Amino acid sequence: MNKDAKIYVCGHKGMVGSAIERRLRAQGFTHIIGRTHSELDLTRQEDVELFFQQEKPEYVFLCAGKVGGIIANSQAKADFLYENMVIEMNVIHSAWKNQCKRLEFLGSSCIYPKLCPQPIKEEYLLTSELEQTNDAYALAKISGLKYCEYLNTQYGTDYLSVMPTNLYGPNDNYHPQHSHVVPALIRRFHEAKVEGKDEVVCWGDGSPLREFMYVDDLADFCIFLMENYHGNETVNAGTGIEITIKQLTEIVARTVGYEGNIVWDTSKPNGTPRKLLDISKSKNLGWSYKIGLEEGLKLAYQDFLQNPMRAER
Repeated sequence: MNKDAKIYVCGHKGMVGSAIERRLRAQGFTHIIGRTHSELDLTRQEDVELFFQQEKPEYVFLCAGKVGGIIANSQAKADFLYENMVIEMNVIHSAWKNQCKRLEFLGSSCIYPKLCPQPIKEEYLLTSELEQTNDAYALAKISGLKYCEYLNTQYGTDYLSVMPTNLYGPNDNYHPQHSHVVPALIRRFHEAKVEGKDEVVCWGDGSPLREFMYVDDLADFCIFLMENYHGNETVNAGTGIEITIKQLTEIVARTVGYEGNIVWDTSKPNGTPRKLLDISKSKNLGWSYKIGLEEGLKLAYQDFLQNPMRAER
């Protein structure tokens, strides 16, 4: 990408989009555009088409979407399927109609089957059933990546899809019901410390294994792929390192400075037992992550402390 190329970061106010925008500016890109939800409702096809006709972005990072943790995904499946599907189709279709050079679609590792072999290779997609707690979100993301694939095959576009592992970092969502595991734990242990609580209750038994990636590392990888990778295949984005939820919980508690007891409510679901991505493609391309989990959690907690209003979203 030329440094003055017009780049649309779709979802630039979210955690991933804001990280990509930060990274682009740090690398000297000067023509980055974005629209807030109040400025452009991505679920309205006519508005999205008009935006692309007027702006004609050369490159698009599609990071926008409705996201949430286990509770949100389980209780609002219709919303997660509809909003994500409509946003993806509107943006990808308008990019194609307006001759966008490249589009990068950001998905999620939850697209893969619940019990597929580990580590998870990109070709394991659609080989067995999905995890039921987030299947609506997964189905929407699968549709987005398949639409990119089909456009490449049918019309010769050069679109790519990136499937990140569990993300955390600056500008995360710390809502008590709608957040993912890392921001949820940060908020829970911070409040318990401030309120002097003797114990914190966590869901499940702590046994599931998960992989975590600091969002600025993902942003670096996304830009790297946009400039260096061409192929009609999905690309996993991760660290290749996994940890149990119990271990993660203990590290977060230590990072926050909480010294009380951690109690596990085994009546609550664990979710997928293991979810480690195969990152052979990124390794073969010569890219690797830079920020380890303990360092990243310290940075994430500092961001939480500096931006308390994020906890109310």
